[in-house]
Order: sequence, then structure tokens, then C-alpha cells
Amino acid sequence: MPELDFQFKDIMQMEHPELILKKARPFMDLMMEYQCALMEVETKLNVLNEEFAAKYQRNPFESIKSRIKEPLSIINKMKRKGFELSVESMEKNLFDIAGIRVICSFCDDIYAIASMLTGQDDIILVDVKDYLKNPKPNGYRILHLILDIPIFLSSGKKHMKVEVQFRTIAMDFWASLDHKMRYKKELSDEEVEILQEELYDCAEQSAALHERMQRIRDRITQKREKEAILLEDQHDKC
Repeated sequence: MPELDFQFKDIMQMEHPELILKKARPFMDLMMEYQCALMEVETKLNVLNEEFAAKYQRNPFESIKSRIKEPLSIINKMKRKGFELSVESMEKNLFDIAGIRVICSFCDDIYAIASMLTGQDDIILVDVKDYLKNPKPNGYRILHLILDIPIFLSSGKKHMKVEVQFRTIAMDFWASLDHKMRYKKELSDEEVEILQEELYDCAEQSAALHERMQRIRDRITQKREKEAILLEDQHDKC
């Protein structure tokens, strides 16, 4: 679509391209498709949550947050990566335009939900980065998935990419503080270094706390299972 590419590049040269893009039909159509993809993934996650609540009397995650990347962030990333400035290039090269963040209480729940989600036959796992098992040097712990999921439009089926991030409650708080620190330009290099050390220490303590809480929950779960088996045996004897 050479005409569309020409128009898109013209927009990029304007003073506020993000404002123009919001009114550009091809761009808006693509954003609508990404929104539909988010709805598909959110529905799948909510179904799993309902099933867990019914079968196991607990919810595997605390909350879901979704977002579509802002137009200016899309443009800046495309320029930074050296991608061609076109709507087609955006869809082909950027996998985090549609993003979902799933906040869980326990790491075990993260792996369980991620496995159930990616095991569904209409989802393709494109990429996975496991920073829970292999934290980044700064202490960052999260599970990143890139999913390929179909959406069904009036024109037919279309595959879209969605980024899904799984975090614990504590690591979501940690990541928020880390993000704020990185964008505080008034902090000196020395202050940033001190805060980075503090955040790393917080990440390590948080990971240790998660392990302790997991063990406590496992003991409670095991006790409930034993009690359920005893009650079942007593019922069978009656």
C-alpha cells in the first residue's frame, strides 16, 4: 500500500504526529483490532479465574490491567529500532502495542495460569522471557509472554500479537518504583546508584518473602486436602 505508506511518513514529519495519527483511519483500524485482541485474552483469563474460584475456592490472580501503547510511544520505538515508518511495519515489528498485566499473589499461580493460557489451541506462544527464574541484574522479576491470538471481524479471522506480563503484587510495586526512579531527571548519578542498590535489596527480600508465603499456603492447602480425604472416607463408611 504505497499511498498509505506515503501518508504515514508525512504524518511522522509533522509537529505533533501522535495527534494526527489518532485521526488516521488505517491507524485507528489497527488500534481497534489490537483492542479486540486484548478483549479476547482478558476473556480467557477471566474464564480461568472463574473456574479456579468454583473448583478450588480461590482466585489465581488479583487483578488484570490492559493498555494500548500510546501513539507517540509507538512512533518513538519505531524510530529507535530503525523500523520503516508504516502501519504495516508497526504491526509486523512491534509486539507490545497491546499489553496485559496480570497481578498474582504467588509465583506458582503465575506459572499455572500462563501454562493454561498458552495451552489453549487457538493461542500461539511467540516468545517467552522468564525473569522469575532468571532475574535481571537489577532484580527485575516478571514473566513476559508474546501471544499470537485470532480475532474474528466481519471481514474474517485475523491474527494479532499481545504481550502478557505476569507479576506478583510485590514485584508490581517494585517495578513501579523502579520506573519512577528512571524518569526522575533531577536525581544525581550518585543518588540513582544508591536507590538502585536499595531496590535490588528490596527485590531480593521480596523474593525470599514470596517463597516463605508460598510454603505457608502449600501447608494450608495440604491440610485442607487431608481433611477432605478424611471426610470422604467417613462418608463412604456411613
